[in-house]
Amino acid sequence: MPHFPGNRPPSPRRSARLRAALSAAATTLLLGAAVPPTETARGIGDRLFPELGNPGYDVVSYDIRFAYHGNDKPLDAVTTIEAEATEDLEHVNLDFSGGTVRSVVVNGLPAEFTPVKEDLVVTPAFDLPAEGHFTVTVRHTSNPRGTDGGWVPTKDGLVMANQADAAHRIFPGNDHPADKARFTFHVTVPKDLTVVANGLPEGRVAWGGNTTWTYRSLHPMATELAQVSIGHSAVPRRTGPRGLPVRDVVPAGDRERLEKWVARTPDHLAWMERRVGPYPFETYGVLMADASTGFELETQTLSLFERDLFVRTDIPAWYLESIMVHELSHQWFGDSVSPRTWSDLWLNEAHATWYEALYAEEKGKKPLDLRMRFAYEHSDAWRADGGPPAAPKASAPGKKTSIFRPNVYDGGAVVLYALRQRIGAAAFERLEREWVAGHRDSTAGTADFIALASQVSGQDLRPFLRPWLYGATTPPMPGHPDWKPAPKPA
Repeated sequence: MPHFPGNRPPSPRRSARLRAALSAAATTLLLGAAVPPTETARGIGDRLFPELGNPGYDVVSYDIRFAYHGNDKPLDAVTTIEAEATEDLEHVNLDFSGGTVRSVVVNGLPAEFTPVKEDLVVTPAFDLPAEGHFTVTVRHTSNPRGTDGGWVPTKDGLVMANQADAAHRIFPGNDHPADKARFTFHVTVPKDLTVVANGLPEGRVAWGGNTTWTYRSLHPMATELAQVSIGHSAVPRRTGPRGLPVRDVVPAGDRERLEKWVARTPDHLAWMERRVGPYPFETYGVLMADASTGFELETQTLSLFERDLFVRTDIPAWYLESIMVHELSHQWFGDSVSPRTWSDLWLNEAHATWYEALYAEEKGKKPLDLRMRFAYEHSDAWRADGGPPAAPKASAPGKKTSIFRPNVYDGGAVVLYALRQRIGAAAFERLEREWVAGHRDSTAGTADFIALASQVSGQDLRPFLRPWLYGATTPPMPGHPDWKPAPKPA
């Protein structure tokens, strides 16, 4: 955990503040009231993660340096944050709980810092004015064997899995998808290892027995979508639609064995582009990690998969490809257009499930109507367990990823099916294209989706969509009066 260097004398500015605080405390004690702490954990008030994110500023960019020493030792790290203040700031709160903080500098001057819950509260030498640009540089360590997300050890290195709130276990920042920023990674590793990260490579420098690899993203990114892969990796390259550079990351010893799967990515990209428009980023690829995660993850420009899925012989090819399309479709729905709050998660997962199901129908002869009928029949039970699609219940204690329940996957996809039934296929396809084009590189919420659907269809869809998205029970399915929700099991 971060620590405050207790032996350092307070700065003159801090001493004055301390004297004022002591004076106020004495007065308050005389009045018999408690004194609220000066430094507190803050959040932006997300319904599902109230203390995630931080008010008062918008991050413009992250520049993060890691030095890797093996999976059994903390990484040395330097995180530099460029930001714009949106209010006067006496303190700058950063989400961080995954290492030891060694020093903090704000605008070139040493700053004080202290951990509060999962925040690192930074006190600059001078207050930061609203609408002003500022820079925070944090020297820290990063724990490669954290719990509850963050770094994931592989057999020969590390990868990241930060969804939903685990990026701050790796580096300090504003760990909420509402605040997207550009990223640059500089990663130093022993010379026999390969590093791949979000975005495009900007070169590597060999020195002594090490190599420093640099990657830069050209588009803003949510912290939960950051990815750095370290390992004995092969990086096959190919070209996607319109000359898009495609690079994949696989264990070096499995390159030939996995080639038949990664070679499908350009066709998957073309398939998605025919349905929703141009791919929104500068590169794409799949990262097949030799690790057991229990999930696949849409990290931006480099989707994370478990390698073992693709060496098994008991999984149909159409099914594996549909999962690859699921994560690819997130590059549009969730990455380029990110959720404004975590309650808008259904916009990510419902759309990814929708295109996964369409691909399975086309390539695996698995009818979409059958899957949607199954989802409809189970939707009431899913709502009872996890909440309506657009108002999911909070995660279970100690299981923060439990917000990823069926109610936002197939339960959300059946809402899209109902919408298509209501407005017709042509209007629905136009809505999908306008959604990803109009909100590209930004954030959007459920109200935005309802508004655009109403605009595209030429009808006020609020009375129709709100019960589907927020109701405790599932409304009748347009065009399918015979579909009935299944009774809830005893």
